[in-house]
Amino acid sequence: MLHVPALEFNLTIAATGVVISLCRIIDVSLGTLRTISIVQGRKWMAFWLGFFEVILWLIVISEVLNRIQAAPVLGIFYALGFAAGNAVGIELEHWLALGSIILRVISTDHCRELSNCIRVNGFSVTVFHGEGKDGPVAELYIVCRRRELKPLLQLVQDIDPEAFYVTEQAGAVSKIYRPAMQQVTGWRAIFKKK
Repeated sequence: MLHVPALEFNLTIAATGVVISLCRIIDVSLGTLRTISIVQGRKWMAFWLGFFEVILWLIVISEVLNRIQAAPVLGIFYALGFAAGNAVGIELEHWLALGSIILRVISTDHCRELSNCIRVNGFSVTVFHGEGKDGPVAELYIVCRRRELKPLLQLVQDIDPEAFYVTEQAGAVSKIYRPAMQQVTGWRAIFKKK
């Protein structure tokens, strides 16, 4: 007959489990950011993220392996931390919005107005004329930083709600024109020279 150890759940095990989950969330989030950094070619960022990710992972896995037979529930905490770490890492990466993105906007009627407004707001735009299903169209080609995409899309939608757009990740970009009077926010404001 198979002997299953009683699942003893006490406050110490619960606290250990919560710490394991939190540490796992942090190390998997670092891993997610590291993977994205590798894809974007950010060598040193990937190096340091990987370094701290593995240190934290070694601490957590050694704790789990030392206690898993006595408290199998720690495996559940470990797995929950891993799963949550993936989601947290993706959200963190979206919030940081590192890198550049290409925005292609296709408009049938508002090309001139869109391109002028985008330029007035400090972005560079190249216009290509082509043929769509229903006649002539213009494609506006814009490269911007990922964190500037939302306000740029709002600008496009305000002028031409019927515009079709698509984004794609930009690899290497030689030059990006940033909005001229962009206000510094977040942690960057701390280092702003007065």
